[in-house]
Amino acid sequence: MFNKLTSLFKNSEPSAEQLFKEQHQIQYDEIQGYIVAGVVLNDMLSARLNYFSNRRVSSFNDLGAVYNAGMIINEKIDLEIARQNFNIELGNTAENLQDFKQLIQVLSEYYRNFLREHKKKGR
Repeated sequence: MFNKLTSLFKNSEPSAEQLFKEQHQIQYDEIQGYIVAGVVLNDMLSARLNYFSNRRVSSFNDLGAVYNAGMIINEKIDLEIARQNFNIELGNTAENLQDFKQLIQVLSEYYRNFLREHKKKGR
């Protein structure tokens, strides 16, 4: 009886993935895609993602593609900030580019630590 009760409590503990998602306020909606801190990424930031990935990634639905383009995205953001030559059409500023870079890093970390492992196991 005691073993059954302890197993119930052990199973109710959130997984590392759930804790990461809660800590970084990451949600996924079938229709809207990824939502971070209440911001629907595909609605608000897909144009910026498309621009900084050299047109390789147009939405946040495929975090594997975002992860693979992460180095290019970071380099282009750093270059734009260093030159202080911001893309006005996208409304880029040094502050929101730093926020965007942090967002890409969090999503890449989520993909690398949790989603990529699921894909490897599914082979």
